[in-house]
Amino acid sequence: MTRKIALVTGASAGIGAATAIGLAQNGYDLAIAYRIDKAGAEETARQAEKAGARAVLLQADLSDGAGVDALFAQFDTAFDRLDALVNNAGVVDRASRIEDMDEIRLTRMFATNLTGPFLVAAQAVKRMSTAQGGGGGAIVNISSIAATLGSAGQYADYAASKAGVDVLTKALAQE
Repeated sequence: MTRKIALVTGASAGIGAATAIGLAQNGYDLAIAYRIDKAGAEETARQAEKAGARAVLLQADLSDGAGVDALFAQFDTAFDRLDALVNNAGVVDRASRIEDMDEIRLTRMFATNLTGPFLVAAQAVKRMSTAQGGGGGAIVNISSIAATLGSAGQYADYAASKAGVDVLTKALAQE
């Protein structure tokens, strides 16, 4: 039986690593995407391989189009199709009130947590959509309860970026 192929972003730690390992245990080969934590990504790969998966590490900064293009160039070299995407990569900053957040922080937050998932999902759709010659598939976008709660006085920028991910998810489902 042919194993399905999943791409998991932010797979070097936390939710991304646990998701990748769970997918490996359920018959998926993996593209493990990470930005800087290579050691964490390697550990995720080791755990996935113990479960019988083929695991390929893909290093990229997904906060802009060039990084997303680099990710998918690596992916396309390693795999012939994509069956599932887990859009998990993201950042959070120190707790802060809105009046203390600057443009640099906001740009980083929205580029990584919202622009990146949009661009990664778009590339995944191009590979999976049956309308574009793909075999179908699934996209899971990781959000946060902060999107609903707002995280006032702590992480309003993070919450706003995750609310955008919620809307992206709805739009993808409708499309």
